[in-house]
Amino acid sequence: MNPKDKRLAVMVDDHPLEYGIFEGIIPEGHYGAGPVIIWDSGTYDSVKQDIIKGKIEFYLRGKKLKGLFVLTRMKGKEKEWLFIKKNDEYSDGNFEIRPELTEERRRLLQEKIQSCHMT
Repeated sequence: MNPKDKRLAVMVDDHPLEYGIFEGIIPEGHYGAGPVIIWDSGTYDSVKQDIIKGKIEFYLRGKKLKGLFVLTRMKGKEKEWLFIKKNDEYSDGNFEIRPELTEERRRLLQEKIQSCHMT
């Protein structure tokens, strides 16, 4: 939410829609191994796309992320983009991301996995 922050976004292969609601722990030795949580969810509107120039603007209506954002392709990179918040009414120069995967949440994910294996 801080327009001064630039975050790396990397294009990956498409995933099944069911992944959009999956929270759990992917076992070691499998693709994406480790804890998986849903950090935010919501809707978006496309504002402007210029794939040739490597710029995509969109408006997010998430629980955490709101307002206008842009993805800008990094020079010389095909799948690496910078994710940047644009200045708008939702901008917050003091915004800091707080870790969501606390020890308590990790324990709950582990319990969820164990209870799935018992049934």
